[in-house]
Amino acid sequence: ESPYDKNHRLRFLLVGGGFPADIHKDFERRFNVRTREAFGMTEIGSCLMVGLEDDHMTGSGTVGRPAPFREVKIVDDDGRQVGQGKIGELWVKGPGMFKGYYKKPAETARVFDGQWFHTGDLFRMDEDGYYYIVGRKKDMIRRTSDNISATEVENVLTSHPKILSAAVVPVPDTERGEEVKAYIVPAEDQTPQSIPPGEIIAYCRQRIAEFKIPRYIEYRKNFPTTPTGKIEKHALADGGVHSGTHCYDREAEK
Repeated sequence: ESPYDKNHRLRFLLVGGGFPADIHKDFERRFNVRTREAFGMTEIGSCLMVGLEDDHMTGSGTVGRPAPFREVKIVDDDGRQVGQGKIGELWVKGPGMFKGYYKKPAETARVFDGQWFHTGDLFRMDEDGYYYIVGRKKDMIRRTSDNISATEVENVLTSHPKILSAAVVPVPDTERGEEVKAYIVPAEDQTPQSIPPGEIIAYCRQRIAEFKIPRYIEYRKNFPTTPTGKIEKHALADGGVHSGTHCYDREAEK
């Protein structure tokens, strides 16, 4: 920390969904500024946000409640609204949203159900009506009858101090349909030898269910990215199970 951290005129910060919950309180204390999470998209503008008065939700990971002029619901794959605490896709409607993609009628029809826009993002809602991002619908890994959020596994992996970045993708499996594969970029001054697969698996086992733990682990020096800096996960997934020179398989170690 620096004595200059609080030397500013900021009174309020609004951050996009994904702000690390575990540093939220320390961030506010260090910089002496209220920081609230929100969720929105280019297509719909503002959608969810945490109220300025909601100090008790700091560090909870929520992106808030519906913003003004927005109505939302969480639905299953058949478009049926799910109950409290259940995970599903967030749909939203309200004035001021876009009408469709330019010269792409098929794509526009795919993302609308009447006035409801399909965000493609998975959410859950708690008992007080606060919403939480779970991950992207297309980032779900379907392993037998289980749906695994790649984002959840990635968040666990990147919380390890020896891991700089992680990308979790589905790979084909004859018995389970899909399996979980994790690509790992070690932190600076770390190597695959200093953060071996066994350590990664043990770390995950303390934090997520057994069926969510990556079966395959592959190390990379870096990841392919888009012009905006996002990991091109489809490029990794297209490589299949053995896309690199060596891929660790924890099933083979049993």
